[in-house]
Amino acid sequence: IAAIPHRTLDAFTDPAAPDMPDWHDYVQPYLDQTWLQVPWFFAETYFYRRLIAITDFFRTAFDPFATQKQQGLHSTVARGQALATQTHRLLADGWRPEGLIHLLTLALWGNQADMSLWAPDDATQPRHTSADHQHDHLVVNDAEAVAQYLTALQDERRATPPCVDYLLDNAGFELLGDLCLADYLLSTAPVQTVRFHAKLHPTFVSDAIIADVHSTLAWLRHHTDSALRTVGERLYACVRHRRLQVYTHPFWTSPLPMWAMPDDLRARLAEADVVLAKGDANYRRALGDAHWPWTTPLAEVVSYFPAPIVFLRTCKAEVIAGLSSTQAQELPRRDPAWLTNGA
Repeated sequence: IAAIPHRTLDAFTDPAAPDMPDWHDYVQPYLDQTWLQVPWFFAETYFYRRLIAITDFFRTAFDPFATQKQQGLHSTVARGQALATQTHRLLADGWRPEGLIHLLTLALWGNQADMSLWAPDDATQPRHTSADHQHDHLVVNDAEAVAQYLTALQDERRATPPCVDYLLDNAGFELLGDLCLADYLLSTAPVQTVRFHAKLHPTFVSDAIIADVHSTLAWLRHHTDSALRTVGERLYACVRHRRLQVYTHPFWTSPLPMWAMPDDLRARLAEADVVLAKGDANYRRALGDAHWPWTTPLAEVVSYFPAPIVFLRTCKAEVIAGLSSTQAQELPRRDPAWLTNGA
């Protein structure tokens, strides 16, 4: 940390790490540059990758952020109970587009739980917990189109069962929202398989790794609250029957833009009927962390992606596309910090 910001970047070694050969190549072009000269997305990923090398994660499985992640879950038990209870009520009605839209919205606002910006119990963290205010601050809302698309999958004659891939973001309460959405998708039968994609190693403080998914499922299954426990039991059964799968790939902790994904990952994502991408980092990666004109159609930017993709993201960085010209003019006037405050 003392090297930031004016010293040049250093090469590093992490012999047990599967991504070390790639990182050797990633760092080479920037070894004569300072932290303020390299691309910002590279500096972020490089910082956390150096921290993981220092803590020897790939030998010890030590997660330097584990305590904060656990606090993020335990400090939101009441919200988690309410979320699980709502999920049960929606499941009782079977598949309904409005049920999916409700859980998509809850999963979206779960992205405000970002421990790189706020501590788990920080009262200043923005929230949209009231049902009356869930659509406040929505800039682009394609939830109805997503629901219609998934509904249509049930009516198609298919050689392979419907599959949803899910690019995870934060552990804690946000991951609980992702799990409840997966529970709804799997329990109401619009899809046969949900495939979570977690980070290869701890990063951005609270991003979910495979161990976080399994520990959260265990926390649910053994919770004293019956609503949380039932969600955990259903999802654990889906894990055992391979309907809920969890993967990782070194790409998700690389400094590369989404269009540079390797062929093996591209082939896996191409199998999905739709990909749900959570969070600011996945959104920024998809846009190359570039400052596109705000009115650039998002579909044009991500036309390279191998499957239909839906972003569930609250704004925490100055990267966005897909706005109308009216929005581009009005949003900065309404809230000068709208692109970075997560609201």
